[in-house]
Amino acid sequence: MSAYLVSPSLISISPYVAPLLGPLSLLVVALAALAAPGRRPRWLLIAAETAALFTLAVAGAAMALLAVAGPGSSPLLGAGGAGLAVRLDAVSATMMLLVAFIGWVVVRYAVTALDGDARQGAFVGWTAATLAAVLLLVVAGNLVQLVAAWVATSLCLHRLLLFYPTRPGAIRAARKKLVMVRIGSVALALAAVLLGLGYGTLDIAAIGEAARAGTASPVTIAAAAGIALAAILKSAQFPTHGWLTEVMETPTPVSALLHAGVINAGGFLLIRFADVMLLAPVVLAVVGVVGAVTALFGGIVMLTQPAVKNSLAWSTIAQMGFMILQCGLALFPLALLHIVAHSLYKAHAFLASGTAVEAVAAIPRPGPVAIPNGRAVTRAFALALVLYVALGAAFGFHAKPPQAIALGAILVFGVVYLIAQGLADRAPRALTLRTTTAAIGTSIGYFALQAGAEWWTAGVLPVAPAPGPFGWVLIGLLVIAFGTVAVAQSMLPNWAFHPAAAGLRVHVTNGFYANALLDRLLGTWTTRTAP
Repeated sequence: MSAYLVSPSLISISPYVAPLLGPLSLLVVALAALAAPGRRPRWLLIAAETAALFTLAVAGAAMALLAVAGPGSSPLLGAGGAGLAVRLDAVSATMMLLVAFIGWVVVRYAVTALDGDARQGAFVGWTAATLAAVLLLVVAGNLVQLVAAWVATSLCLHRLLLFYPTRPGAIRAARKKLVMVRIGSVALALAAVLLGLGYGTLDIAAIGEAARAGTASPVTIAAAAGIALAAILKSAQFPTHGWLTEVMETPTPVSALLHAGVINAGGFLLIRFADVMLLAPVVLAVVGVVGAVTALFGGIVMLTQPAVKNSLAWSTIAQMGFMILQCGLALFPLALLHIVAHSLYKAHAFLASGTAVEAVAAIPRPGPVAIPNGRAVTRAFALALVLYVALGAAFGFHAKPPQAIALGAILVFGVVYLIAQGLADRAPRALTLRTTTAAIGTSIGYFALQAGAEWWTAGVLPVAPAPGPFGWVLIGLLVIAFGTVAVAQSMLPNWAFHPAAAGLRVHVTNGFYANALLDRLLGTWTTRTAP
Protein backbone atom coordinates (compact mmCIF):
# COMPACT_ATOMS: atom_id res chain seq x y z
CA MET A 1 0.00 0.00 0.00
CA SER A 2 2.76 2.44 0.93
CA ALA A 3 4.40 2.07 -2.45
CA TYR A 4 1.51 3.77 -4.25
CA LEU A 5 -0.48 6.94 -4.01
CA VAL A 6 -3.51 6.49 -1.79
CA SER A 7 -6.92 6.93 -3.30
CA PRO A 8 -9.19 9.73 -2.01
CA SER A 9 -11.81 7.21 -0.90
CA LEU A 10 -9.30 5.52 1.40
CA ILE A 11 -8.24 8.88 2.85
CA SER A 12 -11.82 9.87 3.57
CA ILE A 13 -12.53 6.83 5.73
CA SER A 14 -9.37 7.11 7.84
CA PRO A 15 -9.85 9.40 10.85
CA TYR A 16 -6.11 9.32 11.52
CA VAL A 17 -5.51 11.68 8.60
CA ALA A 18 -7.43 14.46 10.39
CA PRO A 19 -4.40 15.83 12.35
CA LEU A 20 -2.97 17.04 9.03
CA LEU A 21 -5.78 19.61 8.80
CA GLY A 22 -4.16 21.74 11.51
CA PRO A 23 -0.80 22.35 9.82
CA LEU A 24 -2.58 22.69 6.47
CA SER A 25 -4.66 25.61 7.76
CA LEU A 26 -1.53 27.26 9.20
CA LEU A 27 0.31 26.85 5.90
CA VAL A 28 -2.53 28.60 4.06
CA VAL A 29 -2.28 31.52 6.50
CA ALA A 30 1.51 31.57 6.14
CA LEU A 31 1.33 31.83 2.36
CA ALA A 32 -1.26 34.61 2.55
CA ALA A 33 0.77 36.52 5.14
CA LEU A 34 4.03 36.31 3.23
CA ALA A 35 2.21 37.64 0.17
CA ALA A 36 1.09 40.71 2.17
CA PRO A 37 3.77 41.32 4.82
CA GLY A 38 2.82 44.90 5.73
CA ARG A 39 1.63 46.73 8.85
CA ARG A 40 -1.65 45.86 10.64
CA PRO A 41 -3.13 43.38 8.09
CA ARG A 42 -6.38 43.12 10.08
CA TRP A 43 -7.99 40.34 8.08
CA LEU A 44 -4.76 38.35 8.24
CA LEU A 45 -4.53 38.63 12.01
CA ILE A 46 -8.08 37.33 12.35
CA ALA A 47 -7.28 34.49 9.96
CA ALA A 48 -4.12 33.59 11.91
CA GLU A 49 -5.98 33.47 15.24
CA THR A 50 -8.74 31.41 13.65
CA ALA A 51 -6.26 28.94 12.15
CA ALA A 52 -4.40 28.61 15.44
CA LEU A 53 -7.65 27.99 17.34
CA PHE A 54 -8.76 25.49 14.68
CA THR A 55 -5.45 23.68 15.04
CA LEU A 56 -5.98 23.49 18.80
CA ALA A 57 -9.43 21.99 18.19
CA VAL A 58 -7.92 19.45 15.78
CA ALA A 59 -5.34 18.50 18.41
CA GLY A 60 -8.09 18.02 20.97
CA ALA A 61 -10.01 15.85 18.51
CA ALA A 62 -6.87 13.78 17.90
CA MET A 63 -6.51 13.23 21.65
CA ALA A 64 -10.15 12.10 21.80
CA LEU A 65 -9.60 9.78 18.83
CA LEU A 66 -6.63 8.23 20.60
CA ALA A 67 -8.71 7.67 23.74
CA VAL A 68 -11.56 6.04 21.78
CA ALA A 69 -9.84 4.14 18.98
CA GLY A 70 -6.33 3.71 20.34
CA PRO A 71 -3.01 4.31 18.56
CA GLY A 72 -2.93 4.12 14.80
CA SER A 73 -1.51 5.48 11.57
CA SER A 74 -3.03 7.20 8.58
CA PRO A 75 -2.62 5.95 5.02
CA LEU A 76 0.47 7.27 3.28
CA LEU A 77 -0.15 10.29 1.07
CA GLY A 78 2.74 9.71 -1.25
CA ALA A 79 4.68 6.99 -3.02
CA GLY A 80 7.62 4.68 -2.41
CA GLY A 81 7.21 4.91 1.36
CA ALA A 82 7.76 8.70 1.30
CA GLY A 83 5.12 11.36 1.78
CA LEU A 84 2.74 12.58 4.46
CA ALA A 85 1.54 10.17 7.12
CA VAL A 86 0.32 10.53 10.68
CA ARG A 87 1.40 8.32 13.56
CA LEU A 88 -1.03 8.94 16.41
CA ASP A 89 -0.01 7.63 19.83
CA ALA A 90 0.53 8.97 23.34
CA VAL A 91 3.73 10.79 22.32
CA SER A 92 2.49 12.48 19.15
CA ALA A 93 -0.94 13.36 20.58
CA THR A 94 0.63 14.96 23.65
CA MET A 95 3.13 16.95 21.60
CA MET A 96 0.49 18.02 19.08
CA LEU A 97 -1.80 19.35 21.81
CA LEU A 98 1.13 21.12 23.48
CA VAL A 99 2.35 22.77 20.26
CA ALA A 100 -1.15 23.79 19.22
CA PHE A 101 -1.95 25.34 22.60
CA ILE A 102 1.28 27.33 22.93
CA GLY A 103 1.05 28.32 19.27
CA TRP A 104 -2.44 29.69 19.76
CA VAL A 105 -1.34 31.70 22.81
CA VAL A 106 1.71 33.08 20.99
CA VAL A 107 -0.32 34.11 17.94
CA ARG A 108 -2.85 35.95 20.13
CA TYR A 109 -0.07 37.62 22.11
CA ALA A 110 1.78 38.68 18.97
CA VAL A 111 -1.27 40.52 17.64
CA THR A 112 -0.77 43.08 20.41
CA ALA A 113 3.00 42.81 20.88
CA LEU A 114 3.77 43.43 17.19
CA ASP A 115 0.95 45.91 16.60
CA GLY A 116 2.14 48.67 14.30
CA ASP A 117 5.39 46.96 13.31
CA ALA A 118 6.24 47.55 9.66
CA ARG A 119 6.64 43.80 9.06
CA GLN A 120 3.84 42.47 11.22
CA GLY A 121 2.39 40.46 8.37
CA ALA A 122 5.70 38.73 7.72
CA PHE A 123 5.98 37.87 11.41
CA VAL A 124 2.54 36.27 11.36
CA GLY A 125 3.47 34.32 8.23
CA TRP A 126 6.73 32.88 9.55
CA THR A 127 5.14 32.12 12.92
CA ALA A 128 2.37 30.14 11.24
CA ALA A 129 4.88 28.37 9.00
CA THR A 130 7.04 27.41 12.00
CA LEU A 131 4.06 26.00 13.87
CA ALA A 132 2.97 24.02 10.82
CA ALA A 133 6.46 22.52 10.44
CA VAL A 134 6.63 21.55 14.13
CA LEU A 135 3.20 19.91 13.94
CA LEU A 136 4.23 17.89 10.89
CA LEU A 137 7.35 16.86 12.80
CA VAL A 138 5.61 15.57 15.92
CA VAL A 139 2.97 13.58 14.02
CA ALA A 140 5.35 12.25 11.36
CA GLY A 141 4.69 8.62 10.46
CA ASN A 142 7.69 8.10 8.17
CA LEU A 143 11.33 9.10 8.08
CA VAL A 144 11.08 11.33 5.01
CA GLN A 145 8.39 13.51 6.58
CA LEU A 146 10.32 13.61 9.86
CA VAL A 147 13.55 14.83 8.26
CA ALA A 148 11.77 17.31 5.97
CA ALA A 149 9.78 18.79 8.86
CA TRP A 150 12.93 18.93 11.01
CA VAL A 151 14.71 20.99 8.36
CA ALA A 152 11.66 23.16 7.65
CA THR A 153 11.29 24.00 11.35
CA SER A 154 14.84 25.30 11.49
CA LEU A 155 14.54 27.32 8.29
CA CYS A 156 11.29 28.99 9.34
CA LEU A 157 12.63 29.76 12.81
CA HIS A 158 15.75 31.26 11.22
CA ARG A 159 13.57 33.86 9.52
CA LEU A 160 12.05 34.78 12.87
CA LEU A 161 15.44 35.03 14.54
CA LEU A 162 16.41 37.51 11.83
CA PHE A 163 13.16 39.47 12.10
CA TYR A 164 15.28 42.54 12.89
CA PRO A 165 18.01 41.89 10.31
CA THR A 166 20.15 44.93 11.16
CA ARG A 167 20.87 43.94 14.75
CA PRO A 168 24.37 42.41 15.02
CA GLY A 169 23.35 40.25 17.98
CA ALA A 170 20.43 38.77 16.05
CA ILE A 171 22.68 38.07 13.06
CA ARG A 172 25.29 36.34 15.19
CA ALA A 173 22.76 34.22 17.06
CA ALA A 174 20.83 33.20 13.94
CA ARG A 175 23.91 32.22 11.97
CA LYS A 176 25.45 30.38 14.90
CA LYS A 177 22.24 28.40 15.28
CA LEU A 178 22.09 27.78 11.54
CA VAL A 179 25.50 26.10 11.41
CA MET A 180 24.62 23.87 14.38
CA VAL A 181 21.28 22.97 12.86
CA ARG A 182 22.83 22.13 9.51
CA ILE A 183 25.22 19.70 11.14
CA GLY A 184 22.35 18.20 13.10
CA SER A 185 20.15 17.95 10.01
CA VAL A 186 22.87 16.09 8.11
CA ALA A 187 23.31 13.74 11.07
CA LEU A 188 19.57 13.06 11.22
CA ALA A 189 19.34 12.52 7.46
CA LEU A 190 22.19 9.99 7.59
CA ALA A 191 20.54 8.27 10.56
CA ALA A 192 17.28 8.05 8.59
CA VAL A 193 19.08 6.47 5.65
CA LEU A 194 20.73 3.93 7.94
CA LEU A 195 17.43 3.10 9.62
CA GLY A 196 15.71 2.69 6.27
CA LEU A 197 18.44 0.37 5.01
CA GLY A 198 18.77 -1.52 8.28
CA TYR A 199 15.06 -2.22 8.79
CA GLY A 200 13.87 -2.19 5.18
CA THR A 201 11.13 0.37 5.79
CA LEU A 202 10.62 4.10 6.22
CA ASP A 203 7.67 3.67 8.58
CA ILE A 204 8.62 4.90 12.06
CA ALA A 205 6.16 2.62 13.89
CA ALA A 206 7.48 -0.44 12.06
CA ILE A 207 11.07 0.56 12.86
CA GLY A 208 10.20 0.91 16.55
CA GLU A 209 8.55 -2.50 16.68
CA ALA A 210 11.49 -4.14 14.91
CA ALA A 211 13.99 -2.46 17.21
CA ARG A 212 12.06 -3.55 20.31
CA ALA A 213 12.09 -7.16 19.13
CA GLY A 214 15.58 -7.16 17.60
CA THR A 215 19.20 -6.87 18.60
CA ALA A 216 21.87 -4.24 18.07
CA SER A 217 23.88 -4.06 14.88
CA PRO A 218 26.59 -1.65 13.67
CA VAL A 219 24.04 0.06 11.45
CA THR A 220 21.62 0.54 14.34
CA ILE A 221 24.33 1.91 16.62
CA ALA A 222 25.49 4.33 13.92
CA ALA A 223 21.90 5.48 13.39
CA ALA A 224 21.47 5.99 17.14
CA ALA A 225 24.65 8.09 17.19
CA GLY A 226 23.28 10.28 14.38
CA ILE A 227 19.98 10.73 16.21
CA ALA A 228 21.83 11.63 19.41
CA LEU A 229 24.00 14.22 17.65
CA ALA A 230 20.98 15.82 15.99
CA ALA A 231 19.16 15.97 19.33
CA ILE A 232 22.12 17.48 21.19
CA LEU A 233 22.65 20.21 18.59
CA LYS A 234 18.94 21.00 18.35
CA SER A 235 18.44 21.41 22.08
CA ALA A 236 21.34 23.80 22.77
CA GLN A 237 23.56 21.44 24.73
CA PHE A 238 26.98 22.47 26.01
CA PRO A 239 29.17 23.69 24.34
CA THR A 240 26.85 24.59 21.43
CA HIS A 241 24.40 26.44 23.67
CA GLY A 242 25.53 30.00 22.95
CA TRP A 243 22.99 30.87 20.28
CA LEU A 244 20.09 30.43 22.70
CA THR A 245 21.41 33.11 25.05
CA GLU A 246 21.70 35.56 22.14
CA VAL A 247 18.22 35.24 20.61
CA MET A 248 16.90 37.88 23.01
CA GLU A 249 17.31 40.31 20.09
CA THR A 250 14.16 38.79 18.58
CA PRO A 251 10.59 39.76 19.57
CA THR A 252 9.43 38.20 22.84
CA PRO A 253 6.82 35.95 21.13
CA VAL A 254 9.68 34.19 19.32
CA SER A 255 11.26 33.28 22.65
CA ALA A 256 7.95 31.74 23.73
CA LEU A 257 7.54 30.04 20.35
CA LEU A 258 10.92 28.37 20.81
CA HIS A 259 9.31 26.29 23.55
CA ALA A 260 6.46 25.10 21.34
CA GLY A 261 8.34 21.99 20.23
CA VAL A 262 11.36 23.77 18.69
CA ILE A 263 14.03 23.79 21.37
CA ASN A 264 12.40 20.61 22.76
CA ALA A 265 12.64 18.83 19.42
CA GLY A 266 15.88 17.11 20.44
CA GLY A 267 14.16 15.45 23.36
CA PHE A 268 11.18 14.51 21.21
CA LEU A 269 13.51 12.90 18.67
CA LEU A 270 15.15 10.72 21.33
CA ILE A 271 11.74 9.78 22.73
CA ARG A 272 10.34 8.92 19.31
CA PHE A 273 13.25 6.55 18.64
CA ALA A 274 13.51 5.27 22.22
CA ASP A 275 13.55 1.62 21.16
CA VAL A 276 16.40 2.27 18.73
CA MET A 277 18.37 4.22 21.33
CA LEU A 278 18.12 1.35 23.85
CA LEU A 279 20.06 -0.82 21.41
CA ALA A 280 23.03 1.57 21.77
CA PRO A 281 23.69 1.91 25.54
CA VAL A 282 27.06 3.57 24.94
CA VAL A 283 25.38 6.30 22.89
CA LEU A 284 22.76 6.76 25.60
CA ALA A 285 25.50 7.06 28.21
CA VAL A 286 27.17 9.83 26.21
CA VAL A 287 23.81 11.56 25.87
CA GLY A 288 23.36 11.35 29.63
CA VAL A 289 26.78 12.85 30.32
CA VAL A 290 26.21 15.75 27.91
CA GLY A 291 22.80 16.41 29.43
CA ALA A 292 24.14 16.34 33.00
CA VAL A 293 27.00 18.73 32.21
CA THR A 294 24.61 21.10 30.44
CA ALA A 295 22.08 20.99 33.29
CA LEU A 296 24.67 21.78 35.95
CA PHE A 297 26.42 24.41 33.84
CA GLY A 298 23.23 26.20 32.80
CA GLY A 299 21.76 26.10 36.30
CA ILE A 300 24.85 27.67 37.86
CA VAL A 301 25.17 30.44 35.26
CA MET A 302 21.45 31.20 35.46
CA LEU A 303 21.80 32.28 39.10
CA THR A 304 24.18 35.13 38.16
CA GLN A 305 22.24 36.73 35.29
CA PRO A 306 21.00 40.29 35.95
CA ALA A 307 18.54 40.48 33.04
CA VAL A 308 15.23 38.62 33.21
CA LYS A 309 15.21 37.22 29.67
CA ASN A 310 18.87 36.19 29.85
CA SER A 311 18.16 34.38 33.10
CA LEU A 312 15.22 32.61 31.44
CA ALA A 313 17.42 31.63 28.50
CA TRP A 314 20.04 30.08 30.79
CA SER A 315 17.25 28.36 32.68
CA THR A 316 16.11 26.85 29.39
CA ILE A 317 19.62 25.57 28.70
CA ALA A 318 19.68 23.92 32.12
CA GLN A 319 16.21 22.42 31.64
CA MET A 320 17.05 21.11 28.18
CA GLY A 321 20.14 19.51 29.70
CA PHE A 322 17.95 17.83 32.31
CA MET A 323 15.59 16.62 29.58
CA ILE A 324 18.49 15.14 27.60
CA LEU A 325 19.82 13.59 30.84
CA GLN A 326 16.47 11.88 31.39
CA CYS A 327 16.67 10.42 27.88
CA GLY A 328 20.24 9.31 28.53
CA LEU A 329 19.02 7.47 31.63
CA ALA A 330 16.31 5.82 29.47
CA LEU A 331 13.56 7.56 31.47
CA PHE A 332 11.63 8.49 28.33
CA PRO A 333 8.17 8.96 29.95
CA LEU A 334 9.71 11.44 32.40
CA ALA A 335 11.44 13.25 29.55
CA LEU A 336 8.07 13.66 27.80
CA LEU A 337 6.57 14.99 31.02
CA HIS A 338 9.49 17.39 31.34
CA ILE A 339 8.89 18.72 27.83
CA VAL A 340 5.25 19.46 28.58
CA ALA A 341 5.83 21.04 31.99
CA HIS A 342 8.81 23.14 30.94
CA SER A 343 7.20 24.31 27.70
CA LEU A 344 4.11 25.60 29.48
CA TYR A 345 6.06 27.23 32.29
CA LYS A 346 8.74 28.85 30.17
CA ALA A 347 6.43 30.12 27.43
CA HIS A 348 4.37 31.83 30.14
CA ALA A 349 7.53 33.18 31.78
CA PHE A 350 8.73 34.83 28.56
CA LEU A 351 5.33 36.30 27.69
CA ALA A 352 4.92 37.63 31.24
CA SER A 353 8.52 38.85 31.62
CA GLY A 354 7.61 42.51 31.10
CA THR A 355 4.87 42.38 33.72
CA ALA A 356 7.21 40.59 36.12
CA VAL A 357 9.83 43.34 35.83
CA GLU A 358 7.22 46.00 36.59
CA ALA A 359 5.96 44.03 39.59
CA VAL A 360 9.46 43.63 41.04
CA ALA A 361 10.25 47.30 40.48
CA ALA A 362 7.13 48.25 42.44
CA ILE A 363 8.20 46.29 45.53
CA PRO A 364 9.41 48.57 48.35
CA ARG A 365 12.97 48.33 49.55
CA PRO A 366 13.27 44.88 51.21
CA GLY A 367 14.23 44.45 54.85
CA PRO A 368 16.70 41.96 56.33
CA VAL A 369 17.09 38.74 54.35
CA ALA A 370 16.98 35.36 56.10
CA ILE A 371 20.27 33.65 55.22
CA PRO A 372 20.51 29.94 56.05
CA ASN A 373 23.65 28.74 57.79
CA GLY A 374 25.21 25.29 57.76
CA ARG A 375 22.91 24.02 60.49
CA ALA A 376 19.80 25.15 58.58
CA VAL A 377 21.02 23.50 55.39
CA THR A 378 21.73 20.24 57.23
CA ARG A 379 18.25 20.24 58.76
CA ALA A 380 16.78 21.04 55.35
CA PHE A 381 18.54 18.02 53.83
CA ALA A 382 17.23 15.79 56.62
CA LEU A 383 13.64 17.01 56.20
CA ALA A 384 13.84 16.71 52.41
CA LEU A 385 15.10 13.14 52.76
CA VAL A 386 12.20 12.27 55.08
CA LEU A 387 9.78 13.83 52.59
CA TYR A 388 11.35 11.87 49.72
CA VAL A 389 11.14 8.53 51.56
CA ALA A 390 7.54 9.11 52.66
CA LEU A 391 6.26 10.15 49.24
CA GLY A 392 8.39 7.55 47.47
CA ALA A 393 6.84 4.81 49.62
CA ALA A 394 3.34 6.18 49.03
CA PHE A 395 3.81 6.20 45.25
CA GLY A 396 5.65 2.87 45.07
CA PHE A 397 8.95 4.48 44.20
CA HIS A 398 10.88 1.55 45.69
CA ALA A 399 9.80 -0.57 42.72
CA LYS A 400 11.20 1.93 40.21
CA PRO A 401 14.47 1.45 38.32
CA PRO A 402 17.63 2.93 39.89
CA GLN A 403 17.65 5.75 37.34
CA ALA A 404 14.26 6.96 38.52
CA ILE A 405 15.31 6.73 42.17
CA ALA A 406 18.38 8.85 41.43
CA LEU A 407 16.19 11.39 39.66
CA GLY A 408 14.00 11.52 42.76
CA ALA A 409 17.09 12.20 44.85
CA ILE A 410 17.92 15.13 42.60
CA LEU A 411 14.38 16.41 43.26
CA VAL A 412 15.20 16.26 46.97
CA PHE A 413 18.21 18.51 46.35
CA GLY A 414 15.92 20.93 44.54
CA VAL A 415 13.56 21.36 47.49
CA VAL A 416 16.43 21.68 49.98
CA TYR A 417 16.91 25.31 48.99
CA LEU A 418 13.23 26.06 49.64
CA ILE A 419 13.24 24.41 53.05
CA ALA A 420 16.57 25.99 54.04
CA GLN A 421 15.17 29.49 53.50
CA GLY A 422 12.41 28.76 55.97
CA LEU A 423 14.80 27.30 58.55
CA ALA A 424 17.19 30.27 58.59
CA ASP A 425 17.78 31.90 61.97
CA ARG A 426 15.94 35.13 61.16
CA ALA A 427 13.20 33.53 59.08
CA PRO A 428 9.68 34.40 60.27
CA ARG A 429 7.30 31.56 61.00
CA ALA A 430 5.17 32.50 57.99
CA LEU A 431 8.17 32.02 55.70
CA THR A 432 8.92 28.64 57.27
CA LEU A 433 5.34 27.51 56.71
CA ARG A 434 5.28 28.82 53.14
CA THR A 435 8.55 27.18 52.05
CA THR A 436 7.67 23.88 53.71
CA THR A 437 4.26 23.84 52.05
CA ALA A 438 5.84 24.65 48.68
CA ALA A 439 8.37 21.84 49.10
CA ILE A 440 5.67 19.31 49.99
CA GLY A 441 3.41 20.45 47.15
CA THR A 442 6.26 20.31 44.65
CA SER A 443 7.25 16.81 45.70
CA ILE A 444 3.70 15.47 45.62
CA GLY A 445 3.15 17.03 42.21
CA TYR A 446 6.36 15.49 40.88
CA PHE A 447 5.55 11.96 42.01
CA ALA A 448 1.93 12.20 40.90
CA LEU A 449 2.79 13.53 37.46
CA GLN A 450 5.51 10.92 37.07
CA ALA A 451 3.01 8.16 37.81
CA GLY A 452 0.59 9.73 35.34
CA ALA A 453 3.23 9.97 32.61
CA GLU A 454 4.20 6.33 33.03
CA TRP A 455 0.56 5.27 32.86
CA TRP A 456 -0.13 7.43 29.79
CA THR A 457 2.84 6.10 27.81
CA ALA A 458 2.62 2.46 28.94
CA GLY A 459 3.09 0.18 25.94
CA VAL A 460 4.30 3.07 23.79
CA LEU A 461 7.60 3.93 25.46
CA PRO A 462 9.95 1.25 26.82
CA VAL A 463 10.74 0.76 30.49
CA ALA A 464 14.25 1.75 31.55
CA PRO A 465 16.54 -1.30 31.63
CA ALA A 466 18.87 -2.10 34.52
CA PRO A 467 21.96 0.13 34.33
CA GLY A 468 25.34 -1.33 33.45
CA PRO A 469 28.64 -0.57 35.21
CA PHE A 470 29.06 2.79 33.51
CA GLY A 471 25.42 3.57 34.21
CA TRP A 472 25.97 3.06 37.94
CA VAL A 473 29.00 5.31 37.85
CA LEU A 474 26.99 7.99 36.05
CA ILE A 475 24.15 7.73 38.57
CA GLY A 476 26.57 8.09 41.48
CA LEU A 477 28.29 11.10 39.94
CA LEU A 478 24.93 12.73 39.23
CA VAL A 479 23.77 12.42 42.83
CA ILE A 480 27.07 13.79 44.16
CA ALA A 481 27.22 16.66 41.65
CA PHE A 482 23.63 17.84 42.10
CA GLY A 483 23.94 17.46 45.88
CA THR A 484 27.04 19.64 45.89
CA VAL A 485 25.32 22.31 43.80
CA ALA A 486 22.31 22.25 46.16
CA VAL A 487 24.57 22.89 49.16
CA ALA A 488 26.45 25.65 47.33
CA GLN A 489 23.23 27.35 46.26
CA SER A 490 21.81 27.24 49.79
CA MET A 491 25.01 28.61 51.32
CA LEU A 492 25.74 31.14 48.58
CA PRO A 493 24.43 34.21 50.48
CA ASN A 494 27.05 33.55 53.16
CA TRP A 495 29.85 33.84 50.60
CA ALA A 496 28.40 36.46 48.27
CA PHE A 497 30.47 39.38 49.61
CA HIS A 498 33.80 37.57 49.75
CA PRO A 499 36.31 39.01 47.22
CA ALA A 500 36.93 35.57 45.73
CA ALA A 501 33.20 35.06 45.23
CA ALA A 502 32.89 38.45 43.52
CA GLY A 503 35.69 37.54 41.11
CA LEU A 504 34.22 34.12 40.41
CA ARG A 505 30.83 35.66 39.76
CA VAL A 506 32.22 37.61 36.80
CA HIS A 507 33.41 34.39 35.14
CA VAL A 508 30.19 32.55 35.91
CA THR A 509 28.04 35.41 34.58
CA ASN A 510 29.91 35.13 31.28
CA GLY A 511 29.34 31.37 31.14
CA PHE A 512 33.07 30.72 31.68
CA TYR A 513 33.52 32.23 28.19
CA ALA A 514 32.53 29.01 26.44
CA ASN A 515 30.36 30.92 23.99
CA ALA A 516 33.17 33.38 23.24
CA LEU A 517 35.52 30.51 22.49
CA LEU A 518 32.94 29.03 20.12
CA ASP A 519 32.61 32.39 18.37
CA ARG A 520 36.35 32.50 17.90
CA LEU A 521 36.33 28.95 16.58
CA LEU A 522 33.62 29.72 14.07
CA GLY A 523 35.35 32.90 12.93
CA THR A 524 34.20 36.42 12.14
CA TRP A 525 31.59 35.26 9.62
CA THR A 526 28.96 35.50 12.39
CA THR A 527 29.18 39.30 12.34
CA ARG A 528 28.60 39.81 8.64
CA THR A 529 25.56 41.73 7.53
CA ALA A 530 22.43 39.64 7.13
CA PRO A 531 21.03 39.22 3.61
